[in-house]
Amino acid sequence: MLIEAVVSNRMPVGSALPAEGTLADQFAVSRSTVREAVKLLEARGLVEVRQGLGTLVRPSEEWDLLSADVLAAMVRHEQGLAVLDELVELRSSLESMLAAKAAVRASPQDIAEIEDLFRRMEATIVRPHDFIEIDAAFHERIMRAAGSRLVRSIVKTVHDQARSSFLYSGTPTVESCRSANAEHRLVLDRLRDGDSAGAAATIADHITHAWQRRRPGVDDA
Repeated sequence: MLIEAVVSNRMPVGSALPAEGTLADQFAVSRSTVREAVKLLEARGLVEVRQGLGTLVRPSEEWDLLSADVLAAMVRHEQGLAVLDELVELRSSLESMLAAKAAVRASPQDIAEIEDLFRRMEATIVRPHDFIEIDAAFHERIMRAAGSRLVRSIVKTVHDQARSSFLYSGTPTVESCRSANAEHRLVLDRLRDGDSAGAAATIADHITHAWQRRRPGVDDA
């Protein structure tokens, strides 16, 4: 409700939120619901209460973008592709670090399960919508093998919100799935070899190239 209004710039930076009663009438909710919503905005850095001025909208640089609801609203109201480009850059950097750790920490069971997911993707290349679900599981399984729960949680938050946007996911094709799995094979090979630097580089390249393949042109965004 209020998150959408702030993120979409219907309530611009520096503006004061309307009075509690006005917001309750505007959104057809109770005053207690409005109070809780304002507390949520404050906790996520979107607004601040100033004595004598009211509740003011803060600059986006102050927002908690790792809060799932704020990030989701940012993706929904994106003008252009700047937010998604940043999400891909962050995901590439963090998954690269986790792949490097997985290469040296993965157990034989970890590798066997990652290989199984790769084979399942190979078998579903001609069914792109099935492929992309297994693709997500492949990346998740590599991150789990790295053993860094906090970083994996951050990547999951970022990626889940990105995948909710059609601009990010696009329309998968058989050719794009085939290209992706050729890159997955390189990642898997580096993991099998215990090649930390190679695993980091190949997964970073894969995430970047996959985004370049499906990234809309400026005119399409």
